Amino acid sequence: MRKIFSVLATMLAVLVFSISSVFAADNVNWDNSSVTVTGMGAQPANAVNPAQARMMARRAAVADAYRQLAESIKGVNVDAETTVENMMVTSDVIRTKVSAMIQGAQVVSEREIPGGGYEVTMTVPLFGVSNSIAQAVIPQTTVVEPLPAPVPEVIPSMPAGSLQGGTIIYTTIDSGKKSPMEAIGGYTGVIIDCRGLGLKPVMSPVIKNDKEIPIYGHKNLNYDKIISDGMVSYASSAGQATRAGSRPLIIKAIRLMDHNANPVISTADANRILIENSSSNFLNETKVVFLR
Repeated sequence: MRKIFSVLATMLAVLVFSISSVFAADNVNWDNSSVTVTGMGAQPANAVNPAQARMMARRAAVADAYRQLAESIKGVNVDAETTVENMMVTSDVIRTKVSAMIQGAQVVSEREIPGGGYEVTMTVPLFGVSNSIAQAVIPQTTVVEPLPAPVPEVIPSMPAGSLQGGTIIYTTIDSGKKSPMEAIGGYTGVIIDCRGLGLKPVMSPVIKNDKEIPIYGHKNLNYDKIISDGMVSYASSAGQATRAGSRPLIIKAIRLMDHNANPVISTADANRILIENSSSNFLNETKVVFLR
């Protein structure tokens, strides 16, 4: 009987942890790069007057919001292998930074709830030079590695419609034209379409070609740029992918790697991105969007 109760207790703990993780994930908005929570507080029965009751309810709501922020931020994936919580466990410095960042969370809105309650909505940005998660957890790189050169034996893909000035759709290798090795030019960014593959958003993703060679990662970028703007933005449609500008390359991911965090594209598409970046510099400016 004792063994049965032990098993039931374990199952209950796992269930509670799973539900908490789901709620925490719901508070992370990758489309607008923020963690936002709403804390609730109730007026205590022993308040001496309405003003004190309201103040104590607000204080309880703020405390609840801080608790939710801490829980949600710990679950944010910094990269494919690491969460904020992992980093806090191994570094006292990061734990102190994260705690200070939570205490500096912005109050977005607050209101009294009919019947004696109080509600406070608070937010912390994923990126930004002021009180962001990136500022607390992303380590500074001392040397920026250059982006790799295109793979020489692979002909780069041809952006559809690029030579005629038409609508840019997915790149293609079989376009009926010999794809030029030089830059076509004029591209404002790149969109990697990962829809239907189960992409998991992270703060520091990597784009790889189908030879599993990284072509874009945090080591290739200016640290201040990463902290300020992030490496990529996440969107659910091309219409929301404004970060990539008015004339982006649109690439279809062929699969995902590293716990579904990092998109893999064809080497031909990777070559086209690297060639166009040599002309337009959009990778260095982090004009990159992942559709999910």
